[in-house]
Amino acid sequence: MNKKNVGVVAVVAALVVAGGWYFNQGHDAKAQAPGAKGQGGGQPPVTVNVVKPERRDVGVELFANGTVTPVRTVNLHPQTVTTIRKVHIREGQFVKEGELMFSLDDRADQANVARAEAQVARDRATLADLDRQYKRSQELVSQNFLAQSALDSLLSQVEAQRALVQSNQAAMRATQVSASYTSIRAPMSGRVGAIDVHPGALVQMTTSLTTVTQLDPINVSFTLPESTLGALLGAQRAGNVDVHVTSGADAKPVAGRLSFIDNAVDAQAGTIRVKGEFSNNNTSLWPGQYVTARVVVQTLKDALVIPQTAIITSTNGTFVYVLAEGDSARQVPVKRVYAFGDHAAVTGLSGAEQVITEGKQNLRPGGKVRLAQAAKPATDKPATTAQPKQGEQA
Repeated sequence: MNKKNVGVVAVVAALVVAGGWYFNQGHDAKAQAPGAKGQGGGQPPVTVNVVKPERRDVGVELFANGTVTPVRTVNLHPQTVTTIRKVHIREGQFVKEGELMFSLDDRADQANVARAEAQVARDRATLADLDRQYKRSQELVSQNFLAQSALDSLLSQVEAQRALVQSNQAAMRATQVSASYTSIRAPMSGRVGAIDVHPGALVQMTTSLTTVTQLDPINVSFTLPESTLGALLGAQRAGNVDVHVTSGADAKPVAGRLSFIDNAVDAQAGTIRVKGEFSNNNTSLWPGQYVTARVVVQTLKDALVIPQTAIITSTNGTFVYVLAEGDSARQVPVKRVYAFGDHAAVTGLSGAEQVITEGKQNLRPGGKVRLAQAAKPATDKPATTAQPKQGEQA
């Protein structure tokens, strides 16, 4: 490179350095100009939305996954070895208590009943004859034609025969009971399950004929954390505890009551088993079905409710921003008593405040604000739903 080129490069470098210095000096001057935004300048008002806290009763609820279980299920077995004569029901049929379901071959049992009845009739006839002899003997003894010892002996025969009649009557009733086993009736009202036997099939005491399941009322069994045991017991002592279950997203909730709290906590799982009983006349709940249970263990009377999006959690605790005098933001400490859905019951507010729900991420205590809309109750939906910005605290 010759001296001429070196000179040109040096001149260009000097111009670049001078231009950079001038640009920086001009920028600093702008930053320090009166009225410029930045250090020493005023922040513009933050646009916010506000709601009014709502006072209402709030139910403290516990949620759990449960299983529908019948109150009673009976598996029908024959009590004798015989054959099926007739099946009077169909699979899936609803039966009433006492309704005839199966008839078994009863010819041998009916013969045994007839024999027992004949035996009782014969013994009664013998007793009647001995009783007549005893009465005649009493007249003979009164006329001194018969010794007293003979009358006593006849009285013993009468009493022995009377005992024999009673014994044979008991045997006849036992035979009748055995004969009743050939007619199998519904032990309760319910729905019939699958039927695995047919007329002519040989059955014995281990053979399952069918099942009958009670569907109304019906139970829902589920578990709750042991930490909720105190609230459950307290609510149960205070009265009926409401339980609501849903079987799907589109299903209507079914209302019932808490009917059972287990007598021991599962130490391994740290849970307590409970049951709710429900009226099920429309069969909306089915045994074995998975449902979501909701138990109301307490009601917070006249609680203050605000959206959870208004609550800010920091290292110093939880607080909300409220609209203060002069269109400024004021920080108010609150305590979240119970959260449910998008709302929470809190303490620390009087109820007359206007709580800031949107735009709070840009606020500082005492900062100026500008309302985007008029204040609405906490449970009303805003005209435009704003999505929380990234980094916003809830």
